Amino acid sequence: MNLLAAQTNEQLAHISNYLVYSAMAVYTLAFFAHCAEWTFGSRSKVARSAAALTSKPAEESVPAQGPAVSVRSASADGGTAVLEKPAPPKIVTRSASGRRGDLPDGPGAAGGDAQGDMYGRIAISLTVLAFLLHFGGVLTRSLSVQRAPWGNMYEFSTAFSMVAVAAYLGFLIAKKNIRWIGLPLVTTVLLDLGLAVTVLYTDSDQLVPALHSYWLWIHVSLAIICGALLYVGFVATLLYLFRDFYETKLLAGGKPGKVRTSIMERLPSASSLDKFAYRINAAVFPFWTFTIVAGAIWAGEAWGRYWGWDPKEVWSFITWVAYAAYLHARATAGWKGRKAACLALLAFACYLFNYYGVNILFNGMHSYAGV
Repeated sequence: MNLLAAQTNEQLAHISNYLVYSAMAVYTLAFFAHCAEWTFGSRSKVARSAAALTSKPAEESVPAQGPAVSVRSASADGGTAVLEKPAPPKIVTRSASGRRGDLPDGPGAAGGDAQGDMYGRIAISLTVLAFLLHFGGVLTRSLSVQRAPWGNMYEFSTAFSMVAVAAYLGFLIAKKNIRWIGLPLVTTVLLDLGLAVTVLYTDSDQLVPALHSYWLWIHVSLAIICGALLYVGFVATLLYLFRDFYETKLLAGGKPGKVRTSIMERLPSASSLDKFAYRINAAVFPFWTFTIVAGAIWAGEAWGRYWGWDPKEVWSFITWVAYAAYLHARATAGWKGRKAACLALLAFACYLFNYYGVNILFNGMHSYAGV
């Protein structure tokens, strides 16, 4: 019976591998579909932001000192002159940063024209199919050893990218306009899975005794969910910087190239991206706090101490401090825009180092990388 069970587990582990490879193949097709959407989908509708800017003065203006009056003759052979009161002059408003008001989202932010929408729908359909295969790979990996499928870096990576895709599809189901994140998301998922199946791959096996706890389901699953959502905020922040520089150049009277304009007009406005990233990070922060607390409670049960300044614990706390500084700067000092974006990027870099750097470079109580 034990031999049969071991054989069944091995078969499930092989099925898991095949499903992950199949998911990677479909993600690749989704990547090309997203590329087609970004390349061909918005050619007829680019430069919307440029049009919005060129219709207004680039510099901040105020009404004239007095209303100008124009005279129009009623007829050519003499008649009563009519005094016309001109329309009030337009006042160009700017944001608190002193650079711009809210510009419109690019037309490609929600799919663009009919051609772009077709490519986008194909890409989303392929992403859904890839996600189902991906989910099947993670599930069969779990069933092969009858435990949570995140006991080493390979399993954590596959679960992390799966949750990131689930978050993206969840936003779409909730009618949130985040079609623009599809291309960077699929690209990242492919890189993550490629690294997982090559460098980080570990055979399906049982856990070390310290990990045999229900806290594995709570603590690590929360870490994966938080990381996936923080990744979504990271992408929004990174794209915000590109879009912000693009809008700044337009406001200064510059003319970006056609390729750059086509790409930037696929994105929401810089203001929309900034708000979206902030809301994601602010919503995730309490859960990341509980993740650290849950880890401390688990450490107390497993090792007899709640905090021991292990490298993983230290960098988890550093990540918490970085995101706390970001949220505090926005709430109290009024930091928005590029300064806040730099803090957010630094905070996510701490999260990445906490996962990859600490697990590979340092030895500690959390050394369960398996590589």
